[in-house]
Amino acid sequence: MTILLGGDIGGTKTILRLVDCQNSSDSPQPRLITLDQEIYPSKQYPDLVPIVQQFLARQTTIPPVEKACFGIAGPVVNNSSELTNLSWSLTGDRLSHELQIERVKLINDFAAIGYGVLGLAPEELHNLQSAPTVPEAPIAVIGAGTGLGEGFLIPVSKGKYQVFASEGSHADFAPRSSLEYQLLNYLLELYNIERLSVERVVSGPGITSIYRFLHDSNSSQSSPAMAEIYRTWLAEMGKPQKTVDLAAKIASFAQDDSDDLCYQTMKIFVEAYGAEAGNLALKLLPYGGLYIAGGIAAKNLPLMTEGSFMKAFRAKGRMRELLSNIPVHIVLNAQVGLMGAVSCASQL
Repeated sequence: MTILLGGDIGGTKTILRLVDCQNSSDSPQPRLITLDQEIYPSKQYPDLVPIVQQFLARQTTIPPVEKACFGIAGPVVNNSSELTNLSWSLTGDRLSHELQIERVKLINDFAAIGYGVLGLAPEELHNLQSAPTVPEAPIAVIGAGTGLGEGFLIPVSKGKYQVFASEGSHADFAPRSSLEYQLLNYLLELYNIERLSVERVVSGPGITSIYRFLHDSNSSQSSPAMAEIYRTWLAEMGKPQKTVDLAAKIASFAQDDSDDLCYQTMKIFVEAYGAEAGNLALKLLPYGGLYIAGGIAAKNLPLMTEGSFMKAFRAKGRMRELLSNIPVHIVLNAQVGLMGAVSCASQL
């Protein structure tokens, strides 16, 4: 029995999972049996250590944890991280010492998703494009949520992969139509910036930015209900407490087909998302599969599957045929990052 600890550490919540890792002679991947799991409100604690101590204190009959891995919502450098939305400063060495765990590794939350996709079951995926999987080929991961994450996996031996995060989401946004050129210029002026990254469009905040662009161009297409929500959102800008998640409302109105501006917003978003996924696929040729993670895709399956995403994904001129042979999946399991942290711990 080898006891592992995995964690998904975010600004709002911390999820911990305790696992029994059992090696198998007939599979390159160990069998990971969940023993316990709990969610904690991150901001109610001064550090990760007391959360883990509280979690482990209720384990009275289980051997000590040998290895731990924590996926961090923020940059990780030399096994250290200054969390973006928390006043926590974490290092693997300090956590190892204070928690008395032999090996502790910190990884970026999107790298954790990269590890996690390897353990997903078929029912935890929605296939957008079926194609034969090539085991020797790279795997690509992209996911829009609060921001946009991109990463990839490279096979190193049978059933084993090395996972890499990237900063591909900060590449330039590339307009593909006159409307997207207008969007580009609008956002450059709105934010008073010299360049626009793709993350400014393909993300939750990107959805609100697209909506603002369309609303300022033709507010008469907004329904009365959405217009009131938008006014409330504008009034709450800059305030610590907010009552409106504008991106979620836009997506909801778009799926209900009850607001023209919301539907147009999500159409632009989905097409830009598909185009960026196609750009990532061109650079990696991930015949091992391209996985779409992040909260937005799974919560908006009707919009993601109606055709615009894959049309933009494949619209790469002479390279269309190459992209048509890449398996593309939407990840449905919201805890894929936690799964990945546990998987990474098993490889330490």
